[in-house]
Amino acid sequence: MTAPGAPVGRLSVCPTPIGNLGDITLRVLDELRGAELIACEDTRRTRVLLDRHGIGAGELVSLHEHNEAARARELAARIRGGSVVALVSDAGTPLVSDPGYELLRACIDEGLPVEVLPGPSAVVTALVASGLPSARWCFRGFLPRKRGELATLLAGAGETLVCFESPRRLAATLALLAELDPQRPAAVCRELSKLHEEVARGSASELAARYAGEQPRGEIVLVVGAAREAAAAHGEAAAALRELVAAGAKPRPAAAAVARLTGLAANELYRELTGADG
Repeated sequence: MTAPGAPVGRLSVCPTPIGNLGDITLRVLDELRGAELIACEDTRRTRVLLDRHGIGAGELVSLHEHNEAARARELAARIRGGSVVALVSDAGTPLVSDPGYELLRACIDEGLPVEVLPGPSAVVTALVASGLPSARWCFRGFLPRKRGELATLLAGAGETLVCFESPRRLAATLALLAELDPQRPAAVCRELSKLHEEVARGSASELAARYAGEQPRGEIVLVVGAAREAAAAHGEAAAALRELVAAGAKPRPAAAAVARLTGLAANELYRELTGADG
């Protein structure tokens, strides 16, 4: 822990553009200008961003999956000594399938100040662009490579599923999805906010046919609608909960009872009933 009266800096988590370098907030620019040190997934890519916005930053250090454990200790010590450290990844919000968790956790464990700024996210951008239901959704990072694990995930998704996929595996993933449920709605979001941005929407069978034998270029976010059986089961459970509450039951105990009978999450049912955030 930091000694009383000692100078304390902070960790500032700064989202950066997912493509278009203009997609950066004024607050993030201010943080990057004022930071004594910027921890970057790739210092070369960060330098391009800084040059684009005329920022003559101080020290840049790399923080990636291969050096994060050691670097986290070093940077936490710098923050403890009074430095402001800005954390950026190559694109989007750090920690979301990007490095930074160990540094964030080190600062939290030591009671050091942490500020997380809002900003670009390929996940949320793709979710909205897909046109699929966004009230209930799940982000799963990169999809499993093994066919059995992937099939289990796709077949059991009870809400809109957002995930990253490799261009090399996209055709095979869509073919498997079409095999499981040909009419399942989905969207392939490619190169978001960049010059060759593409959002392809359609059924699993339509998208599988479109990308069969093709290896598209660039970064891809795949958005998949809820599995019909899982979505129907959730809808029935939510309807039963509403009936119980209308009959006089208290919302939380009723949600817990429905959850026990259906295997669904009580908190999720309660939030859907009340519109509460937590």
